[in-house]
Amino acid sequence: MLDLTKLARQIQGLSQHLTQEAAASQKRLELASKYLVDAFARQDELVDKQDKWKERIVFANATPIEPLSTRVDIPVPPKVHTVIATDGSQIAPNHHEIAYCYLLNIGRVVLHYGQNKHPLLDSLPEVFYRPEDLYASRKWGIRTEEWMSFRRTASEATVLAELACGVVNTQTPLLNHQLNPRVPTLAMVDGSLIYWFLEQLPLEAREHILPPILEAWNQMKEARAPLMGYLSASRNVEGVNFLRLLACTHPVPDCASFCPNQNDKVPCKVFDPLRDSTLWATQLQPGQRGPLWRSNARILDLYQDQQIYFCYVHVGTEIARIEVPRWVAEDTQLFDESLGLMLAQVQKGYGYPVAIAEAHNQAVVKGGDKARFFSVLERQMIKAGLRNVGTSYKEARKRGSIA
Repeated sequence: MLDLTKLARQIQGLSQHLTQEAAASQKRLELASKYLVDAFARQDELVDKQDKWKERIVFANATPIEPLSTRVDIPVPPKVHTVIATDGSQIAPNHHEIAYCYLLNIGRVVLHYGQNKHPLLDSLPEVFYRPEDLYASRKWGIRTEEWMSFRRTASEATVLAELACGVVNTQTPLLNHQLNPRVPTLAMVDGSLIYWFLEQLPLEAREHILPPILEAWNQMKEARAPLMGYLSASRNVEGVNFLRLLACTHPVPDCASFCPNQNDKVPCKVFDPLRDSTLWATQLQPGQRGPLWRSNARILDLYQDQQIYFCYVHVGTEIARIEVPRWVAEDTQLFDESLGLMLAQVQKGYGYPVAIAEAHNQAVVKGGDKARFFSVLERQMIKAGLRNVGTSYKEARKRGSIA
């Protein structure tokens, strides 16, 4: 039980700290805004310097593909379109439960607008109980709980591709097929398309996760079903870090030689920890996007030709980071159309894409669902003739209290 009386004294100190931090953040923001204006005129110079010294720059930074002064009004989407989303949830393995296993539940959503079609709102559960599912990851030093989340990411991509390709292949062209040969479609996921966790995985383990994801993306590329990652409250700093090239006080941005430790005293860390979204909140109007960027995250070297591009969009309630594969970004018409569909989803969802929110709601495993899952499992185990079926005394005791 939480003692709020004891907690109140600490909250007072926290509020004072947040007030001081807000003032410091405002100063960093003003400084970054000035550097951004200076970068407008020196963008080509900075990009050349970035490309020349990229192997010696030790901090994550992105490359602007369009002028930094770019401000684009997102177009209104057509009335007839389709939006697809997936999201996942799980029941983690627990030695104190009646059986050591885990469950992945992938929520599926397909929303048709202006087509007189029923939506798809359901989930695909899958239970894992074989030794190779539960213990194989341990040879790479990966806990089963972590491995479960990695497999969920791959499953979300696979299911999304199946839905997107199925929708595109069964679509009926619009009446004026010469002008509109296809029904605009968008496949969305919650979060980044850059899977940073892959960096820490051994090669053999990575081969079980990344190839299915890339195969799913290739299927969507062939079907011309654009893929988009939507990041709310993004903490990324790749764009702000590009301005560090301008703030560098050394002759060249050779971090490995001049600033190998990258501590707080590094001269170019004048904006840290300012986020990209905070900076672009001062630059964009509602319904606008900023310039397109190419991420230079080293993990993307493993993505073959699926380079990730991103931009920041003022969706009205916040600055969202939007990520797409290169083939979507290079198709200007498709990219603009996708942004229009995304913004419409945010408006329909009162600040967050309704398709992604519904995919989460379909996927989430609530307490009652978990109890019913283990209840069904218990009945099946008893039916199979197993004895002493039940939770451990520790788990049973934690579920109730005599205090």
